[in-house]
Amino acid sequence: MMENREQIMEQAEEAFLHTYNRYPVVLERGEGVYLYDTEGKKYLDFAAGIAVQALGYHYPGYDEALKSQIDRLLHTSNLYYNEPAAEAAGKLVKMSGMSKVFFTNSGTEAIEGALKAARKYTWAKGRKDAYEIIAMNHSFHGRSMGALSVTGNAHYREPFEPLIGGVRFADFNDLESVKAQFSDHTCAVILETVQGEGGIYPATEEFLKGVKKLCEEHDALLILDEIQCGMGRTGSLFAWQEYGVKPNIMTCAKALGCGVPVGAFLLDEKTAAASLAPGDHGTTYGGNPFVCAAVSKVLDIFEQDHIVEHVRKVGAYLESRLDALVNAYDCIALRRGKGLIQGLVIQGRPVNEIVLKSMDEGLLVITAGSDVLRLVPPLVITEEHVDEMVEKLERVLA
Repeated sequence: MMENREQIMEQAEEAFLHTYNRYPVVLERGEGVYLYDTEGKKYLDFAAGIAVQALGYHYPGYDEALKSQIDRLLHTSNLYYNEPAAEAAGKLVKMSGMSKVFFTNSGTEAIEGALKAARKYTWAKGRKDAYEIIAMNHSFHGRSMGALSVTGNAHYREPFEPLIGGVRFADFNDLESVKAQFSDHTCAVILETVQGEGGIYPATEEFLKGVKKLCEEHDALLILDEIQCGMGRTGSLFAWQEYGVKPNIMTCAKALGCGVPVGAFLLDEKTAAASLAPGDHGTTYGGNPFVCAAVSKVLDIFEQDHIVEHVRKVGAYLESRLDALVNAYDCIALRRGKGLIQGLVIQGRPVNEIVLKSMDEGLLVITAGSDVLRLVPPLVITEEHVDEMVEKLERVLA
């Protein structure tokens, strides 16, 4: 099997455009919260495909829903109605408390739609000079030109400039910094409720409520990016629900489909009524019957199996175990996060070294930023899985 692994890696490197430095492992199958490589090695998965596999692998009922839809219909385009899309849309609107939804193929595309909706909103209200968007430093919203324009990391942006104009950057969790960027030209503020790639920084309640108030005072829209932190990961279906701060536009993806490529942006009633209209936006694949069958089933499972309540319980246990690690090891400076999106700030040794050594121990973890070990496991892990993770990680840290 070793030869097979090497052949697969060589073939991939010959054919792929080299935009990823992949880890030297070929993953073959998953079961529950574990992954297995082509050599049969077992890994406890605390990466979840970058927070995608919320239900782990082969969760009861999920595979069957997809197989059933494959036998019926994969794609028709948005020129026609289909039942899975109608069902998924209705459930997502009801569970989120938003008004309307547009399904996309990815989180990045959800961001693009959200930005267009915000600019169209002010344009439709006769404020054609109100086009500026305030984004946050150290944020990450995606790789397309629009999403990149509001990503607060010069390293990502600079090789592709000039990007779309009219973007100002403020500091996350610094209300005065945001206030200083507001003007008569502001149409929206975009931020992650919990910054993910930037290092796992949850918004403070004071900050989020303050930004919402500023938006209301300036008739600007609040866009909350819940692509990574949403879908139950923090202990609420969407992280903003914990703060009581409802956005005008919300983006989600990743765990929305638990493995199939699907995203969405949702609008509240006032924004939906006065922004995107027929001809303003579209997608060929977005919201097709196959991905929406997955979304519909995922939302059913979340509700019927009380996934969010489970996250609150096991998330509290994970936090306590991680806090104990912070106290026990000098190389861990602190813990940040909410529920099952957690980051350990590493000092004095390369964080990627810990990722690689964890793989040797049969544990998959990832990074966030330059010095943060990121833990975003499937939401269905148990306290026993947390204990197993800590045991493996302690062997690496020791």
